[in-house]
Order: sequence, then structure tokens, then C-alpha cells
Amino acid sequence: MPIYEYQCQACGDEHEAIQKMSADPLVICPACSEPELRKKISAAGFRLKGSGWYETDFKSGSKKNVAESSTKSTPAKASGGCSGGGCGHNH
Repeated sequence: MPIYEYQCQACGDEHEAIQKMSADPLVICPACSEPELRKKISAAGFRLKGSGWYETDFKSGSKKNVAESSTKSTPAKASGGCSGGGCGHNH
């Protein structure tokens, strides 16, 4: 659900509220109880809640295990470097 920012026009209090996109905007300020709360224009944040929200959820095939594939690469040897032929590349 999106996280919206609000600011009270009466007291200046700012706060965030987690609401459905279809929900009506809040109008009563929680700090001063005046009906002067206005939604701020900002990039709405959102929360991924529940189990199963991982980087691999919407990937398929060889892209699925990104973390594992980056650790399988063969590092260059410390001595000699690439110019000395110690990296495993065909020179």
C-alpha cells in the first residue's frame, strides 16, 4: 500500500499515512484535530509486506539466481595480474 505524506494547514504538523490508493484523503489533523490536513505532492512510497518478496520472484531462467552467479566468477590471481597471464585469459 502507498505511504502518503500530509501536512496540516492550521498547525504545520507533518505525518505519513499508509492508505489504499482508492481511499479518500485524510482531512482531520491528528495533532490539533482541525479539518485542515492536506496531502503533500511527493513520490509516494510503498511497503512490500508479507513473505516471498525477494529479488528472484519475478525473474526466470538464468536470471533467477543473481547473487549466486556473481560469486561463481573466477577472480584474477593476485600475482602477475592480467598482463602477466595470471588471470586465466588467453593472451
